[in-house]
Amino acid sequence: MVLAAILLKMGGYGFLRFSLPMFPEASHYFTPFVFALSVIAIVWASLVAFRQLDMKKLIAYSSVAHMGFVTMGIFAGNEQGVQGAIFQMLSHGVISGALFLCVGVVYDRMHTREIAFYGGLVNRMPVYAAVFMLFTMGNVGLPGTSGFPGEILTMVGAFQINAWVAAGAALGVIFSAAYALTLYRKVAFGNIENPKLDKITDLDAREWVQFVPLVIATLIMGLAPAYVLDFTQNSAQTIVSQFAGAAP
Repeated sequence: MVLAAILLKMGGYGFLRFSLPMFPEASHYFTPFVFALSVIAIVWASLVAFRQLDMKKLIAYSSVAHMGFVTMGIFAGNEQGVQGAIFQMLSHGVISGALFLCVGVVYDRMHTREIAFYGGLVNRMPVYAAVFMLFTMGNVGLPGTSGFPGEILTMVGAFQINAWVAAGAALGVIFSAAYALTLYRKVAFGNIENPKLDKITDLDAREWVQFVPLVIATLIMGLAPAYVLDFTQNSAQTIVSQFAGAAP
């Protein structure tokens, strides 16, 4: 949770804080290279995530894919891209941490993260299944969750620079829906076929305390993104002006 939700954002912070404002000409020079790496990260990591048999590994590769949107938005060098990248980092910090926590809940009970071990959890853990679905939808980028504004803004920003880059990122959105919804279907839906799951219990009070702030943050950022975007607007405009001033 700490690695994906916090430390993974240090690279994006470095680009925003140092690369674009302090080395704008070099940033312009390497923009096509970063765009290519971003699309590769989005598509490749999504395909690798789809083939994972371990829930934790799947979410970890998902995090790599979503950070591709961040680098793409940053190097788009316009306000939509930079705003989207900042929003995506904040949103992903909430959603990825929550998804790892969802994995931790069942691992704490069953001591395995193997996807095939589970199935039909909605029958025994309806509240957990609802919470897990919310964060899965946020990870996919469903409108109304915090995953949507950041992804759409980064793609809009990239589209203004290179339509093919935005198209590649959009392909990654489709792939993310494939692996995330497949994971949820295998874990939550269906009948309980593993007898070891017959006695599994739903969320306890300690887990409620952990999930409630993450649920609230996901919904508020998704339904009212202006709270974040208005707060970061001046900083984004400053970065964009510094970057645009060195345009060839």
